[in-house]
Amino acid sequence: MAKYYDVHPDNPQPRTIAQVADSVRSGALIAYPTDSCYALGCRLGSRDGIERIRTIRKLDDRHHFTLVCQDFAQLGQFVRVDNDVFRTIKASTPGSYTFILPATKEVPRMLQHPKKKTVGVRIPDHVVTQALLTELGEPLLSSTLLLPDEDEPMTQGWEIKDRLDHVLDGVVDSGDCGTEPTTVIDFSGGEAEIVRRGAGDTTRFE
Repeated sequence: MAKYYDVHPDNPQPRTIAQVADSVRSGALIAYPTDSCYALGCRLGSRDGIERIRTIRKLDDRHHFTLVCQDFAQLGQFVRVDNDVFRTIKASTPGSYTFILPATKEVPRMLQHPKKKTVGVRIPDHVVTQALLTELGEPLLSSTLLLPDEDEPMTQGWEIKDRLDHVLDGVVDSGDCGTEPTTVIDFSGGEAEIVRRGAGDTTRFE
């Protein structure tokens, strides 16, 4: 049964955020809000968490997982970014973007695309997510909470708790956060390739 965390959207309660972070460190798989839509999240090195996300979403091994990072300094530990790409990403973060980039050796192989050796990274513009990342001190391994055969992600914490109670360890609810996933930009080939148009404006990448 998933534990339900009711978090204030503008002033997240430190004690509650600490409880969520502790659960993630202990191996929990959670659903949490972002600046685009709800996501599934677990600790970076959690093999069990990865497999559970794959099972819930019915993902194959070509799916790009995303490392949700607190800031650019943290992001830079996990992906290789040249100067031109650095400036473009810097100007777009925090925000509703996921960037696909070559992974560094800090990223476990099981998270990397099997052929490209890439991984997704993002820096969200969301008070509750940022509070959790600050408390956690490391990225959250994440994937959009979009269930198989459904067109839109769920937007309400209580609905997620109701439907996924048996497969999650926790649900963080800070109110409705929308249904549009991030815009995905692939920089692994050096040039910006728009893989998915979502919540983030694509103008600067075209």
